[in-house]
Amino acid sequence: MSETEPLSEETCSAGDASRPVSPDIAAARAVAIAGAVAETETIDLVDAQGRVLAADVISPMAVPPFDNSAMDGYAVRLGDLTGDGPWTLPVAGRIAAGASLQGSTPGEPQALRIFTGAPVPDGFDAVVMQERCKRDGDQVIISGKRPRAGENIRLAGEDVERGALLASSGEALSPQKLALLAGAGVNSLSLFRKVRIGLISTGSELREPGETLAPGQIYNSNRVVLRAMLSRLTWAQVEDFGIVPDDRSLLERTLNAASSTCDVVVTTGGVSGGDEDHVAAIMRDEGTPLEVVKVAMRPGKPVKVGRLGQAVFFGLPGNPNAALVTFRQIALPAIRTVAGLRDVVPAWQPAVAGFEYGKKAGRTEFVPVRIAGRSEAGVPIVEMLGRGSSANLSAMAAADGIALLPPEDETIRPGMPLRYEAFRMP
Repeated sequence: MSETEPLSEETCSAGDASRPVSPDIAAARAVAIAGAVAETETIDLVDAQGRVLAADVISPMAVPPFDNSAMDGYAVRLGDLTGDGPWTLPVAGRIAAGASLQGSTPGEPQALRIFTGAPVPDGFDAVVMQERCKRDGDQVIISGKRPRAGENIRLAGEDVERGALLASSGEALSPQKLALLAGAGVNSLSLFRKVRIGLISTGSELREPGETLAPGQIYNSNRVVLRAMLSRLTWAQVEDFGIVPDDRSLLERTLNAASSTCDVVVTTGGVSGGDEDHVAAIMRDEGTPLEVVKVAMRPGKPVKVGRLGQAVFFGLPGNPNAALVTFRQIALPAIRTVAGLRDVVPAWQPAVAGFEYGKKAGRTEFVPVRIAGRSEAGVPIVEMLGRGSSANLSAMAAADGIALLPPEDETIRPGMPLRYEAFRMP
């Protein structure tokens, strides 16, 4: 998936979900079954950072609302500047930002002392910056070239016209966009409610950091990485169901509880199909239709995507790197769709390989990389970390992002063009 290309249209029909599909198709099938939340809420502008608009916002006013000075200086009427400069005019008044004109005599040749942001009175058609002016008592001497009409004046509505579209439904609100809305006097917004995401870690071998490990047990890193990524989504809220051991009846109860209260359910572990992989077995035995069962990717082949009650369901692998990659590449576009966002595709950028690596043809691989330099064209040169193990935590921790190794290539050589995604969440 590229930064500008939509997800594949091949997902309109799921086809044989048991066959391995490409990561593009897996993500697109997930997006196809994900509908945006219907509920909205009205939120004050100052609390709307990162939230998703549920309705277009139209400007109720022109911005700026009146002609105003872009400089400290003197407002003049070009008709009063006769002949060649320098020109001497009486200073007939003073206007500060937020104030109205004081002391002007209509009709007579004059200049007005004016400050940045102050309203420019009708009939005054230029502002001369103070560096070109010399004050002499009650007069000002203006030197240099003749001012142009409109010089140093910000016209009413030149930034935003009344009735202009300020922001669109499905847009995540950035600080810059909030500033624009504030400048137009908007004080509250209709937003989609936050997406409720249920997070379940499965596996009897898992313990939380700080607990004592018995033989054969490991610490639960997936919960930490997924919660950390989800915490950066200001339009989402997480309900953490903790660790569920390899007990089918307990897992069924937890899945039912999560799917009844959440819009999205994300599990890690238990999807490979072994005797203790109860997530896959529950979905199969319950007859729950799955849009994706296997993905032709490394890491992360045994991904499960479908609907579980009212929720969109993602069964991610238990290995940490596989969980991270499949969440970003397959689950996140659909979760963004549930949030009501219009822009859901990963933000890939061009890169150049700075390594050699052999891979299996027909399979897309996602490998941790760090930026090792720049090409002559300024494109990042990326260096692969580790050897692609789905359980290698240190490589991911040291990486700047992940590189996509295309399925058609069996050998990646230095200088080959690649696609790179930085470890940041839009």
